[in-house]
Amino acid sequence: MAAIEFDGVTKQFGDVVAVDGLDLTVEEGEIFGFLGPNGAGKSTTIDILLDFIRPTSGRVTVLGHDAQEEGQAVRRRTGVLPDSYHVYDRLTGRRHVEFALEMKGVDEDPMALLERVDIAEAADRKAGGYSKGMRQRLVLAMALVGDPDLLVLDEPSTGLDPNGAREMREIIRQENERGTTVFFSSHVMEQVEAVCDRVAILDRGELVAVDTIEKLREASESSEVLYVDLDHLDETVVGRVAALDGVSVATDDDGRLRVAIDDVPKFEILRAIDDQIATVRDFSVVESSLEDLFVSYTADEQEVRE
Repeated sequence: MAAIEFDGVTKQFGDVVAVDGLDLTVEEGEIFGFLGPNGAGKSTTIDILLDFIRPTSGRVTVLGHDAQEEGQAVRRRTGVLPDSYHVYDRLTGRRHVEFALEMKGVDEDPMALLERVDIAEAADRKAGGYSKGMRQRLVLAMALVGDPDLLVLDEPSTGLDPNGAREMREIIRQENERGTTVFFSSHVMEQVEAVCDRVAILDRGELVAVDTIEKLREASESSEVLYVDLDHLDETVVGRVAALDGVSVATDDDGRLRVAIDDVPKFEILRAIDDQIATVRDFSVVESSLEDLFVSYTADEQEVRE
């Protein structure tokens, strides 16, 4: 059975279309990544999913429940880690989880939940003294109250250092192994690529791609990326390379030229750079990353209201 189904969902704010005819299915047991530029409509979509706002048209089904007609039933079976969250500095981690248990009417061991997110040792410390990563995991522990069937995570790795981001990935995997479906939006492409079974890309309110990363890579015209060492690199060089036929994206990556190429021979691009623009000292080739695919599927950042 599908965990989430959007059927022709549209949301308008006045004359602005934030979500436009969204059809999307997330299967039970998936770790599903939801991507898009700022203003693409991701937050609006999540708010509709959780019945915080109502769609202008269309229908959303979550865990077999109509999200708009049975919103309470959906929220009872769903845990949420919002992008903007607040902890109470004067309350301990344990008290935060106890409060969530009381609110949901669930009889669980708060320490067991804190252990699941690896902050049990700080259970009796005030949350005001927690690091950013610990606060993030505390709110996740609260989201896990009631052993939800669905976890909705909005930017779960924002602001975390590499260790914190890795720990968050491990927690997501562990919860998924327990049978939980995970739906999360993120701008951190490495996080999505590392854990997701499938991804969807939203642009200007419209679904522009949905599949496994590997199949998106196969379908994308930007299938390879060149990293090129040149005798000199500046904005003029980057611009001239970007203008070459067969180049979809060119950027300065810490002193190396990073070039995403379309369906043309890589050596043709290298020869053009070496002959026309700058001397090529060395190069390497890698498959396109999720970030490259994201760029290839989306336009510039939009100002559509989320």
